[in-house]
Amino acid sequence: MKVSLDIDNDYDETTVTIHCKEVDDTIKEILDFLKGMETEFIVGKNGDMNYILKPNEVHFFRTEGDFVQAVTAKGTFKLKEKLYELEKLLPSNKFVRISKSVIANLHELSRFEASFNGTLCVYFKSGEKEYVSRHYVQAIKKALKMNRGKKE
Repeated sequence: MKVSLDIDNDYDETTVTIHCKEVDDTIKEILDFLKGMETEFIVGKNGDMNYILKPNEVHFFRTEGDFVQAVTAKGTFKLKEKLYELEKLLPSNKFVRISKSVIANLHELSRFEASFNGTLCVYFKSGEKEYVSRHYVQAIKKALKMNRGKKE
């Protein structure tokens, strides 16, 4: 990989450009790192009070009716963002969609077990649990690197 840096006082803002033949795991990691730098905090509401949440403190995001909740060790907070917006903002090496209504923080998972009809039940360090729908089982297995050692 070739890296070049161009420093010039004439630039108004920093721009990162990646030239590559294809997007591989290394490029994805770089993009996730850059996305993570942009998303330093998320504002969540609990009652009348607004709270500043760090994404790595959030165990999972879930849709509840017409809004999205961030579930943390300190409580549940209502967000303005939609789930698909959060999915674009958050680094994909730490956050993975596990169902139509939930994005999980992989670093907050404690265990999981196979459930009925091909789904998984994941347990968070907080004690909460959510189900991984069949459509997303392969994605979470890949994120957790569960397919290591299997021949393709």
